Amino acid sequence: MRVLLIGANGYIGRFVADRLLADPAVQLTALGRGDDADVRFDLATGSPGALTRFLDAVHPGVVINCAGAIRGGARELTRHNTVAVATICEALRRSGCGARLVQIGCSSEYGPSQPGSSTAEDAVPRPGGPYGVSKLAATELVLGSGLDAVVLRVFSPAGPGTPAGSPLGRLAEAMRRAMQSGDGELKLGGLGVQRDFVDVRDVARAVHAASLSAAQGVINIGSGRAVRLRDAAAVLARVAGYGGALHELDAPPGPLRSAIGHPRADSDHASAVAYPYPDGCGSWQQADVRTARDRLGWRPRINLEESLADIWMEAACRI
Repeated sequence: MRVLLIGANGYIGRFVADRLLADPAVQLTALGRGDDADVRFDLATGSPGALTRFLDAVHPGVVINCAGAIRGGARELTRHNTVAVATICEALRRSGCGARLVQIGCSSEYGPSQPGSSTAEDAVPRPGGPYGVSKLAATELVLGSGLDAVVLRVFSPAGPGTPAGSPLGRLAEAMRRAMQSGDGELKLGGLGVQRDFVDVRDVARAVHAASLSAAQGVINIGSGRAVRLRDAAAVLARVAGYGGALHELDAPPGPLRSAIGHPRADSDHASAVAYPYPDGCGSWQQADVRTARDRLGWRPRINLEESLADIWMEAACRI
């Protein structure tokens, strides 16, 4: 099976590449903006016609898109998350390769959800920020393309390679610095939010399964269990061997704002989360993962403690 992987150097894309390379039945070609890609192509600026010619030459059976931007202004996010996907869809429509498309979406497309609830694929998306809007627009382009396509809405990925700028990455870095300086107390803000963490290696397994399946539409990829960031911090402290006290701040000073979250504006309602998780999804998110089980035969295998241990191992190497 010929597979074209777009975004193989990204956080999720690296693990998808490893998973596919381990399958002897897969012939993998990586397309991206970096020098180490098999083929260099910028989806945000390249034409659908140029991509069509490449697809007709390579003739992949599956195209997997792990590329995109998670930071930046609305214009940059739209270019890399929406325009890029429009280019892929148009090129696939023009091409004679008939490839299946596996698009990596995200839980930010859903926006805030009711605490205690599990979000299923039929939930009405209400993204709470430009990132979620740009990814939702990409999903709508894929679903309306008429292609053989599936969108995997990945909840909060964790594990090795977790970006240092992510909440779990910042949490590990704050703990590393506390241990390095001998601080017996770690003060953090924004630990009340609850998120559905799923190991990035399990995400790669889901992408592999989706590429082999006939499933279409949207499929959630998560653990099916919301975890409070405060509890994740306690687990991280245990695997790191940090014996100090963890204290949650009511109003963290400026330097701690970027450590875990961002303080709410004074104009926010009193019931709003004090330090919202920077994904526009409010205080709670939990996936309903029954569709992934039923249509992909997929279940998460790696627990959060193992994911956090791997995050800590990478952070500790920076000491």
